[in-house]
Amino acid sequence: MIGSASGSHPVDATIANPLLAFALGYALGAIPFGLLLTKAAGAGDLRAIGSGNIGATNVLRTGRKGLAAATMLLDMAKGAAAVALAAWLFPAAVQLAAIGAFLGHLAPVWLRFRGGKGVATYFGIVLGFALADGLGWAAPLAYAAAWLGMLALTRYSSVGGLTAAAVAPVAAFAAGRLDLALLFLGFTLLIFWTHRANLGRLVSGTEPRVGAAKHG
Repeated sequence: MIGSASGSHPVDATIANPLLAFALGYALGAIPFGLLLTKAAGAGDLRAIGSGNIGATNVLRTGRKGLAAATMLLDMAKGAAAVALAAWLFPAAVQLAAIGAFLGHLAPVWLRFRGGKGVATYFGIVLGFALADGLGWAAPLAYAAAWLGMLALTRYSSVGGLTAAAVAPVAAFAAGRLDLALLFLGFTLLIFWTHRANLGRLVSGTEPRVGAAKHG
């Protein structure tokens, strides 16, 4: 039991720990690294540039490749950190921390729930499960290969991200982790939702390739 200082109104850890795990994940996921880095570097308000998205692809549209790379790495790191910390602090609620991190990135409360599209943070979460929860390395390697491979092949950031997202639940299932396959399937559906405008532009032939100055 977790109680107050007076000992009254105890809170069962089976309730508190999942809530704390989710809150930890959300707090990490909701850190808007792209926005913070571009402002700190004097590159302006990322929300007024390109698509207005706070992710690495839109940071790249500022012309600052180093900032875009840093944004991508930090967005990955927060997903991995959420899972790794939860595995240490709340081992029975690791998946809730992952959900919190993913939703925090997509809908940070301090940005009026307008966040990123989730591809880098999703990769970080998959990596975190490989590091701290026994998923194995095949899943993050498959995610990275699909992401970078399709990006290099098509030069569409959205195609790379969507392909990687589609691969993740399959890779988890192949690793014998049905629980994570189902979790990742939910994330993948959300990734496709956040990319719905990109999908429309891909169909119409108006989706910009990496290096273009608009959309996202």
